[in-house]
Amino acid sequence: MTNFSATAPAASAEPMTVMGAGLVGSLLSLYLARRGYPVNVYERRADPRRAGADVGRSINLALSDRGWRALEGVGVAEAVREVAIPMYGRVMHDVQGNLTHQPYGKPGQAIYSVSRGGLNRRLLELAEAEPSVRLHFGQQCLDVNLRGRELLLRDADSGEQQRVTFRRLFGTDGAFSAVRGALQKTDRFDYSQSYLEYAYKELTIAPGADGSWQLEKNALHIWPRGRYMMIALPNLDGSFTCTLFFPFEGDESFATLQTPEQVRAFFGRVFPDALPLMPELEQDFFHNPTASLVTVKCFPWAFDDDVLLLGDAAHAIVPFYGQGMNAGFEDCTVLNQLLDAHGNDWSAIFGAFQKQRKPNADAIADLAVYNFVEMRDRVADPRFLLQKKIEAKISAQYPDQWLPLYSQVTFSHTPYHDAWANGQRQDAIMARLMPHIQREEDYDQPAVQQLVQQEMTAPR
Repeated sequence: MTNFSATAPAASAEPMTVMGAGLVGSLLSLYLARRGYPVNVYERRADPRRAGADVGRSINLALSDRGWRALEGVGVAEAVREVAIPMYGRVMHDVQGNLTHQPYGKPGQAIYSVSRGGLNRRLLELAEAEPSVRLHFGQQCLDVNLRGRELLLRDADSGEQQRVTFRRLFGTDGAFSAVRGALQKTDRFDYSQSYLEYAYKELTIAPGADGSWQLEKNALHIWPRGRYMMIALPNLDGSFTCTLFFPFEGDESFATLQTPEQVRAFFGRVFPDALPLMPELEQDFFHNPTASLVTVKCFPWAFDDDVLLLGDAAHAIVPFYGQGMNAGFEDCTVLNQLLDAHGNDWSAIFGAFQKQRKPNADAIADLAVYNFVEMRDRVADPRFLLQKKIEAKISAQYPDQWLPLYSQVTFSHTPYHDAWANGQRQDAIMARLMPHIQREEDYDQPAVQQLVQQEMTAPR
């Protein structure tokens, strides 16, 4: 990993253009600036540091090892850690309010709750402090002329349009990327987007009267209800940001909850232990947007050595593995490593980047949907919880051969594609093993131990 120190831009360094000042664009601009490149960043929205919350994109984020590694790469991890809350496991809430705890990894391992808006503002502050970075807000990209290397931008305040030339353009402008839209018009460009039949809505659990947390602070809380679920992540002010993942339509859906009375009755029946902690439930429910859940897959991510897609512009995923931001940040880490390896050979850099990252992006997209089923349904199943305990025992007994899938994704830098393949192999092993286990103590039975040893020593 390259350790950077702030440097003045090299006089001969060619300028870089970043379209999108969200999380990935802000971090990427820091990486490029620390290498001495002049960087122009264009963003459609107003400056979030002055315009308030980013409506509709405020799901709290779970920072894990891949994200921390990227932040450490430009020396800003400690600044972010000051506003992050460690979550050491899941706490599941059943309909009666009973709690079940499930650790995320080994003792001391945690994912970290951070505010999307707060993190974005912090990264923008750090980027703006770089002498070679210029931030341009309120600039909507209307067109990207790939051959002419030219952007057509419209100013949000004046409505005036301007043409801006670029030499190297990085598209970090999100799931509905204007830069990707230009690439989609090129020859042999593969693109797909798919939506879940679910939407999400942000709600709030209020802090206690003394500013304390009314639920366990250092945990991600889940109310799994089969076809839908609610989660809650802690904030520094004692509140929790809740997200309801709920069908668009059906008997129990956003379509059927149309009045404050219906909302309160539903929460009282389905989330009874949460309802007393949500004094602004009705206001949140009808004021906050109902947003869709999209997966985007495309290829190629590069156009010649001129344009490259990163983050959601290349691989938007649903949020159920907590890896969307982490995967985008890992894009920055990988690009930085390729700059170390290839210098200024941008054709080699872009080619190697998309070849390396595409299989991993597809894998984490599939894993995110897979984890949705687990979180909304299986975490409430006693057999599933027993299986997780058995997996932990196998991992402790065979640490060099078995690392649980969640730990591979969250607490390691194993490529997502390899983690997913390992996880599918582990699922097959557990399907053969669990019929012989009815309680945790059965793991120590000689016959079970013999089966485990056979699985661990079988050729792969």
